Amino acid sequence: MLFKDILGLSHIKNHLCSSANAGRVPHAQLFVGPEGCGLLPMAIAYAQYVICGNLGGENNGENRDCNLKFNALGHPDLHFAYPVAASGKVSKNPVSDDYIAEWRQFVKEQPYGNLFDWYRLLDIEKKQGKIGVHEAREVVRKLSLKSYEGGYKVMLIWMAEKMNLEASNKLLKLIEEPPQKTLLLLLCQDEEQIIQTIRSRCQVLHFPPLPEEVIVKGLVDQGATKQEAVRTAQEANGNYNKALDLLNNDSEDLVFEKWFIQWVRSAFRAKGNKTAIHELILWSDEVAKTNRETQKKFLHYCLMAMRQALMLNYGVDELAYMKMHTDGFALGKFAPFVHENNITDIVQELETALYHVERNGNAKIIFTDLSIKLTRLLHKKATQTP
Repeated sequence: MLFKDILGLSHIKNHLCSSANAGRVPHAQLFVGPEGCGLLPMAIAYAQYVICGNLGGENNGENRDCNLKFNALGHPDLHFAYPVAASGKVSKNPVSDDYIAEWRQFVKEQPYGNLFDWYRLLDIEKKQGKIGVHEAREVVRKLSLKSYEGGYKVMLIWMAEKMNLEASNKLLKLIEEPPQKTLLLLLCQDEEQIIQTIRSRCQVLHFPPLPEEVIVKGLVDQGATKQEAVRTAQEANGNYNKALDLLNNDSEDLVFEKWFIQWVRSAFRAKGNKTAIHELILWSDEVAKTNRETQKKFLHYCLMAMRQALMLNYGVDELAYMKMHTDGFALGKFAPFVHENNITDIVQELETALYHVERNGNAKIIFTDLSIKLTRLLHKKATQTP
């Protein structure tokens, strides 16, 4: 994967190239950025640039064999670690190498894909993947070996925030005292979930969301019309993976939208209406039947929808990028019910539910409790302006 194949981020490409050309390659780097911004393809392109000696330019000439190995994601000095879980294929102590064929397929087909896309490919959506201590031992073992081609060895850890504490502590010594010509690239969306002792030993590089015009160009190259591309890019809000899903009508957000609308409509009907409470319970049962990752993504969607409604309520329309696709429901009409007297409590309840879902709480109880609390909060009156 070459830098030229990556959407936008020219300033980051220039920084990585110039530092490598000058011989300044920090042994541990943390790439932080939102979903769909291109962390993974950028990290692979950087690894290819360093290992293949493409310094000064991305050549396909003198180092053609090395570049071909990278194109197949089969270079012996490039290693990957990513969240995995037990499955029908591996029942005990799974590590990344057990799913390397699926990983290569994922990177080639969905280089901007998210964690949910990866779990869906492995058919482990009902489980919460992790990077555990067995994986950490494999990382240490691989990087202790000599480089196959005598140059750099690169270990790319995707979704590094999924490392548990035991794995993090196992890798800490490696990050402090790495072998020569070793490059660790940790990729994450939420750096706060990585322990401070690791963060403090990495050079951190922050990635921004992709600009709208960059996503438009990418979608047009994928065969979309200019009009489709512009509309989709606006809704994607810097997330190229979401833009592709929306373009292909494959976005989980379309399902989450239906759940959200059904939820808030039932919540409005439930005030003083005992029969509507049964609707909320049935809705909670339905969501509780889905897997943990889906539940977590839905709660993140609800947080986003509430914040967007607040923006509309206070007239900050230029920051309200969210579009509703369901006829008969407009976020602008819902917006007046999200205001200064309830937004803090709504966000707190959603984040609390997310916390309990992540810790494998009883989903039926979590969503039923959240639904009843949401009913009360949405009926809370805004402060009357003089």
